[in-house]
Formats: sequence, structure tokens, C-alpha cells
Amino acid sequence: MSKTLIAFFSRADENYFGGSMRYIEVGNTEIVAGKIRNHIDADMFKIEMKNPYSKEYNPCIEEAKKDKQSNARPELFSLPDSIEEYETIILGYPNYWGTMPMAVFTFLESFSFDGKTILPLCTNEGSGMGSSEGDIKKLCPGASIRKGLSLSGSRVNSSDSQIENWLKENGLM
Repeated sequence: MSKTLIAFFSRADENYFGGSMRYIEVGNTEIVAGKIRNHIDADMFKIEMKNPYSKEYNPCIEEAKKDKQSNARPELFSLPDSIEEYETIILGYPNYWGTMPMAVFTFLESFSFDGKTILPLCTNEGSGMGSSEGDIKKLCPGASIRKGLSLSGSRVNSSDSQIENWLKENGLM
């Protein structure tokens, strides 16, 4: 049986929810990663920056914007020792400025994904997947990149059927 890794970047603290700000203790992408883990046998790895962005939303998005504009690769708190044992990687992240947070770029550039299947999962408030699927294809040319799942961050708690359908479509359930 093939092994699956759920690797995700998620941010709690002050977040944007359909026009307003509110503080959350668990980020939307982490909530979805947990829901996926409840349905399939998979290991989980949280992609965390050594120097995280601000807890307040507006400063956070400005910091993320600067990182994107400078094509930064933020240092990560840690990395898995290896991803060799995994055939499938579910890669979760919020949409930051039309793509993945730059910390996810750091994660992807830290390993070879040749021969692996990557399933992108993006939480957002209406901006969809952005260019993230294409960016993953560029960063992981030897991997099979499947069609991603875009979920509204403010509706992750009621996204079970979308998650289940996506997992079934990709042969994981």
C-alpha cells in the first residue's frame, strides 16, 4: 500500500473571513488537513516558518507580499528527514498573493518529487488556486500534479463533502 503525506502551511491568528477580520486558534488549512487525516491513513507535516509572519492580518499580508516580490525562500522551522517513503503528497496552503506562501516554495525546493503524485489543496476567500498549480509543476517537474481542490477558508467547517469527493476522485478513499 502506498504511503501518503499531508504537508501543509496554515496560519492562525487574525484572518480574513468574507469581508471581516477575526482571530482563530487553528488555521483554515490545518482544519482541512485534519479532516483529510480523519478519512485516510496519512502522515502529517506542518510547514512552519522559523520567523513567522505577524499575528495581525494586514501586516502579515504585507510581509507575504514582500517575500513574493523578492522571490524569498523563508527558512523553515524544520523539514521531514525524507519524503522517499511517500508516493502521494497532499500539499495544503492558503492563497497568498495569487499563489502559495513562499514557505511552501522553500518546502518544495528541499526535496525531489520525481515519480510522486502531488494533490494541491488551497484555502482562500474567493481567489481560487491562483497560479499555484502551475508553480508546483515548475518546481516539481518530475511529479504528477493532479487537479487541486479550492476551498473557501470561511467555510472549511462545512466542506466535508467536497473533501470526500476530491479524495475519492484521486483514489484515496
